[in-house]
Amino acid sequence: MSADLHCHTRLSNGSLGIEDLILLAKKRGISTIAITDHDCLAGTVRGKVIGERHGVTVIPGVELSGTDKTTGQEIHMLCYKPDFPDRLEGLCRRSSLIRKKSSHIMMLKAAQRYPITPEFVVKCASGSTNIFKIHIMQALMEVGYTDRIYGDLYKKLFSSDVEGNINNVPEYEDIFEVLKQIHEAGGIAVLANPQRCKNKNLVDELVSAGLDGIEVYSPELSDEEKAEFIKYAKKNKILTTGGSNFKGLYNKMVVSVGDCDLPDECVQELNTYKTRKKKAERKAAKAE
Repeated sequence: MSADLHCHTRLSNGSLGIEDLILLAKKRGISTIAITDHDCLAGTVRGKVIGERHGVTVIPGVELSGTDKTTGQEIHMLCYKPDFPDRLEGLCRRSSLIRKKSSHIMMLKAAQRYPITPEFVVKCASGSTNIFKIHIMQALMEVGYTDRIYGDLYKKLFSSDVEGNINNVPEYEDIFEVLKQIHEAGGIAVLANPQRCKNKNLVDELVSAGLDGIEVYSPELSDEEKAEFIKYAKKNKILTTGGSNFKGLYNKMVVSVGDCDLPDECVQELNTYKTRKKKAERKAAKAE
């Protein structure tokens, strides 16, 4: 059983529609995927229906935005299999509004330097529930100022350490509040891209707060980082998951669905996690 638990569609910052993503997975022999659009649950129900039609299991998921209040860094938390997904709708709406305000500031600044308009950027984001940096870059490609999404112009505009950049870092809800809301929705909380955390204590603090797992099997991690996080997960008895972070045309590297080497047992552990957790809680309650 091949799986990819981190995929994006056109509903957020991917370039493929839901059915196109599922058909790609099928063609590549991937039997299980999770659609994890940013702060958007809209694709989960449709994804499950289309997946069943094509013989691909689609695990309900969403990638939620949060902020590490210690560093101000944007942190992403993957939520899988929420029992009550409607309880996350408010969080998704608030995060979406925060992202839109931030993107609007960047669009206006880009429009001051280049012959594009915010309206043109919005057209480039057609189908998405929000505006992302890649949509600004697509607009700049369309008018001939660059031939790629992630190149020198992207670094010039969005690297915070480059003088004159237009980057605007949105401030989302505290990542610990995001974790709490995932659990209140009956979901499984997995920290995405743990290697990116600037705050070296954050993972430990999240585990102490009830984090269920970390994303380990990813093309973005080196073999050394992967081994370190697997060891860490075993020590702390939390899940390990993985995915390609597939975005189609908007990928940062050459990667396709399933390029994550995720072991089958990780998917099995995710699928049985809530049952095992409830069983352990009942056992602990009896022991008291």
